[in-house]
Amino acid sequence: MAKLQAATVSNQTVRKRKRKGPADEAPVEDVIEASPPSAELSAATTVLPTKQHDGGKKPRRTNNPAESKGTVPALLRRDSSTLVESTVPWPDEFIGLEKTHRALNLVYTFCCTRKHLATTFETIKKAVEGHIKRELLIQDVASIKALIPRAINFAYVDEASLQVAVLGEEDGIKGGRAKEFRSLDLSKKDDGSTENGQDKELLLFEFIDGDLKRQVTNAKTGEPTKPFRKLREEDLKMPVYSQKQMMKLIEKRNVKFTSAINAFLNEHSAEVGTEPVQALRERSEMYIPVSLESQRATPGPAPARPPPTIPKDRDSIPEIVGQIKSMEWYTGQIVPDGHRVFDPQPPIFGDLKFQLTQNLVNALYNTRGITQLYSHQAEAINNLYDGFNVIVATSTSSGKSLIYQVPMLHELEHNPQARGMYIFPTKALAQDQRRSMKEMLRFMPGLEETIVDTFDGDTAMSDRNMIRDDGRIIFTNPDMLHITILPQEDKWRTFLQNLRYVVVDELHVYNGLFGSHVAFIMRRLRRICAAVGNRHVKFISCSATVANPEEHMRTIFGVENIKLTDFDGSPSGRKEFLCWNTPFKDPADPSSGRGDTMAETARLFCQLILRGVRVIAFCRVRKQCEVLITAVRNEATALERQDLAARVMGYRGGYSPQDRRKIEKEMFDGKLMGIIATNALELGVDIGSLDAVITVGFPYTIANLRQQSGRAGRRNKDSLSVLVGDCFATDQYYMDNPDEIFTKPNCELQVDLTNMLVLEGHIQCAAFEMPIRTDEDQIYFGKQLPEIAEERMVKDPLNFYHCNDRFRPQPSKCVAIRDTEDGHFAVVDITNNRNIVLEEVEPSRAFFTIYEGGIFLHQGHTYLVREFSPDKRLAKVTLVKVDWTTQQRDYTDIDPIETEAIRRLPAPSLSRAFYGAIQIHQLVFGFFKIDKKRRILDAVQVDNPPIDIYSKGLLARRAQTRARDFG
Repeated sequence: MAKLQAATVSNQTVRKRKRKGPADEAPVEDVIEASPPSAELSAATTVLPTKQHDGGKKPRRTNNPAESKGTVPALLRRDSSTLVESTVPWPDEFIGLEKTHRALNLVYTFCCTRKHLATTFETIKKAVEGHIKRELLIQDVASIKALIPRAINFAYVDEASLQVAVLGEEDGIKGGRAKEFRSLDLSKKDDGSTENGQDKELLLFEFIDGDLKRQVTNAKTGEPTKPFRKLREEDLKMPVYSQKQMMKLIEKRNVKFTSAINAFLNEHSAEVGTEPVQALRERSEMYIPVSLESQRATPGPAPARPPPTIPKDRDSIPEIVGQIKSMEWYTGQIVPDGHRVFDPQPPIFGDLKFQLTQNLVNALYNTRGITQLYSHQAEAINNLYDGFNVIVATSTSSGKSLIYQVPMLHELEHNPQARGMYIFPTKALAQDQRRSMKEMLRFMPGLEETIVDTFDGDTAMSDRNMIRDDGRIIFTNPDMLHITILPQEDKWRTFLQNLRYVVVDELHVYNGLFGSHVAFIMRRLRRICAAVGNRHVKFISCSATVANPEEHMRTIFGVENIKLTDFDGSPSGRKEFLCWNTPFKDPADPSSGRGDTMAETARLFCQLILRGVRVIAFCRVRKQCEVLITAVRNEATALERQDLAARVMGYRGGYSPQDRRKIEKEMFDGKLMGIIATNALELGVDIGSLDAVITVGFPYTIANLRQQSGRAGRRNKDSLSVLVGDCFATDQYYMDNPDEIFTKPNCELQVDLTNMLVLEGHIQCAAFEMPIRTDEDQIYFGKQLPEIAEERMVKDPLNFYHCNDRFRPQPSKCVAIRDTEDGHFAVVDITNNRNIVLEEVEPSRAFFTIYEGGIFLHQGHTYLVREFSPDKRLAKVTLVKVDWTTQQRDYTDIDPIETEAIRRLPAPSLSRAFYGAIQIHQLVFGFFKIDKKRRILDAVQVDNPPIDIYSKGLLARRAQTRARDFG
């Protein structure tokens, strides 16, 4: 790597070369401005204070007496952007230190504009020495860090963590095919060492209190301007940085350092017998970086560090929270009024109206230690016994699953031919309930061999007939009921004739359009059961976060005889809730921007696990899940705790069925200390004794947040829930107003049963299953049925209506109840000839996540896409160790095809709404290489085929706009 050398170039030359872009890049030595920094401050320089930026926040409520009295630690004051005045003369050493800081600031800021330059001490040393006209010592940088500790990172790192693979047009990319890759050699061991066991360490220097913001060149003026479009939409080769922006950041840091010196001199001038120069030297000793090898050789844990091994018995949550708050990196992330404590609640028990068999009582005791039922469990089971349909709306982890397990087992004891259908929205939840039911049956003589199994997309075709014919309880989802079970009602007739209980858990999931589809699927199920002579099916539903449970169940199932149970008799342990805001890069300067949310979450995640806390972290989307896993692995490496990384896994959509089963088993067995998941595990999956939940970013609704928060504390222990605020406006609103998190009611769920597109699709499916009689079937499909049947279905001489030919041969496959897709792309790991399928990616995601030369993330590991074959639906990847990722560059074009309907919007609007067929044309034409700080390292072109999707669209335009202009 080229080393920086001092040179003299005018500001005008710097600006000119930056406009040319990376193709004309000059050597680093030729463009660093060597004009001297502003005149050195005299001994009596006075800097006037300005108003402190506090972001409008109230004083933080805390248990720390010093903080509650407004006492601010000296370290926090010194790296503040608040100007501090001083009349104390500056010693020569401080004047020289200020000059050194200015040179470091100038060189580092310029280096940030270079795409492949790591700012190691050796890299920047000569350039800085050209400014200060003397040798730059490690002691100098340590003294600067002692004054502004939170603004600078100065430490040894493994060379592997700075390795940047160069992949651009200069490496022979033509048509998107990479010819050469310069990445880490896979002959290196997993711990980063080479074959001879030697690690190479580099001394890294960084300012971490702010970054240059990317800019683009204005087409008219040629000046750098702030972009308004998203990164992936930018038509640029490389970002540019204006001289104005660079100088503003440089001056800001210089002022901050001047203020830090003044504050230090003021502090020590007030102490009798304290010599500032000697005091700074002593303090800087603790900031002299120590090599990684020396750190490993140092015996004993450092103060405020977690135990050397993960303890089996953890401390209480208040103690652990206190330990984390005492750590050096804690700067008041818990927002004011954002620490709440919920007191434990004792259990309230109830009695059944009927007697359970001794076998069932034994099973409950042997599997769960249950000797009494909670009041809500007893009440709901009694309502079922009395012939009612039941909806249970109690808190998360209150034992609701027992309400539908006990009645079914009781029924099987008295009627071995009875059947039960348990419908869950996710496969993970179905697997969990299957495991739980099998465990209970093991302790019930005569029922040990009862077949209870999952029937979903992962079920082998060879097992499906056996489960259908011999199974007593099946665990499935709405998709399988819609696509497979109902259309084959003749094969399922025995099962449906003996069906006694239908359980639909997590009722809050069935909302909006998905809820409308499920509501008609439930009506189709009831219709077929009635036709085969079974009018005794009882429906059971459970949910923890529904504002209108009884009404919502009535809408979903179309039944009236409903009893609600909403008084919670289950015990709960002490629970603490924290609103944890990602700190600013400079804690006292909001203009510096917030730090990396994933890195902040990873730090908290690791500190909890290292203290014996079992944690689950929820991310909003799949990519965030992978990024967080990577961040956790990096944090574990930095902490020298590889035992931690081995006990953390991710769980999200896209993993192969075999991987999902393996991860689920390790969760259920409690082998994992940390799980990073999307909302696939938000629902009531019993994944062991979780102690803490971290929600990364506000999860769209209060109900989602409460659902996720309830995953911890399932064993009556004290537990912790943390909402980590991201940089988005919604997150910051709740960070500023935490009261609303605890006081806002859950939203009422809405399901539209009059949506013509949804309604017709399910009526056609129902007609395929069994011909429709409009007078008899209106109770299932509503008053619109006669009109739809007459206009859109086939009528026979006996006045029965049949499915329209355009929906045949399989109408259920023409009606998608959610965004599921066929023909997934396989991602195959070919590292060292492994040839293992890592994931299956949906077609709509494939071109946006897989492209040659791009980075594919899986379980926190980085894989380089070597080959992508859209025709074969196959991508080949190899494991690499790089410190960058990729982000696609794409564009989307939407064109109208046909206008099917026009409506005038209500007055006083002058617009009309146009509805019709549209074509969506999407193309991924390249990608950016992005480093950890979201800086663009390179822009690469790829040659992917376009994606064309045909759909329906709606557009509003002013009345005078002609209809032919629709689009």
